[in-house]
Amino acid sequence: MEDLKFLSPGERVGTKEMGIFSSRLNNEGTYDPSWFTLRLATHSKTTYVTQEHPSKYQGNKPILVVCTDDGKMEMKNGKVFNSGNHPIEMLVPMLHFHDAGFKFDIATTTGRPVVLEMWAYPTKDENVKNLHDEVRAMMESPKKVSDIKNLDNYSAIFIPGGHGCMLNLPTNVALGNLLHIAHERMMPTVTLCHGPAVYLSTCCEGTGKEFAYKGYKSMCFTDKTDAFTPRVGYLPGPMPWLCQSKIVEKGVEVVNTSETGQCLVDRELITGDSPDAADNLGKLAAPLLVKYAIDNDK
Repeated sequence: MEDLKFLSPGERVGTKEMGIFSSRLNNEGTYDPSWFTLRLATHSKTTYVTQEHPSKYQGNKPILVVCTDDGKMEMKNGKVFNSGNHPIEMLVPMLHFHDAGFKFDIATTTGRPVVLEMWAYPTKDENVKNLHDEVRAMMESPKKVSDIKNLDNYSAIFIPGGHGCMLNLPTNVALGNLLHIAHERMMPTVTLCHGPAVYLSTCCEGTGKEFAYKGYKSMCFTDKTDAFTPRVGYLPGPMPWLCQSKIVEKGVEVVNTSETGQCLVDRELITGDSPDAADNLGKLAAPLLVKYAIDNDK
């Protein structure tokens, strides 16, 4: 949402308060973002361009992509946001990983299909559409996270953002256990935007473990932007809880103060701040994933 990053609650567009723009009730009874924010914050094409990788992964260990199967976020006012994984945040980094030689396994908490924020889909981006078609069967019939007992057969973990990843992933014990395994092995763990909410799974009830990322630095979609977006109709109401605050409470240092497409590496965590970071994140992470995979491919 780069176009919104300089706005504050006191600012106006022309002579009208931005708060007059409202989220739109859809046929399913949930709310899509306002036309205003769709014009500013979504794109029909991405900035993805194929990258040349001097070294590509040629092994058989895929990247584990953990997605949400829940797209209904109830806000504090009772309205339900039509959410899920943001398609650009999911598919653009995957394009870069694909270019670097990787294949994918896709999993959700229940084994139900992946839910995407289709109102954010880049409908004129053939690269995204082609990869989506390639992995569609896995997205429609993913693995169940709890059926994955270890990471011996994987090269990395990727958790796309979108508000939907805040729903049932942060309290998933099986995911928390997998993230602890990745943490112990320093296995690349890639996420962006609201994806850092999944850090909370490492200490959720049932894991019996401490928070894995105390003292880490991370990018994250900021609370101040989440608090502002209901004024312009991106969200239909105040957030039920705030991702940045929760992970900061656990000891994570969130480095960014706005959403500008920034990315960061701190040990195994490779993170981006927003959908605008998806392309940068893929470019940054792909060679790091290749190096780790080659060094640890046994």
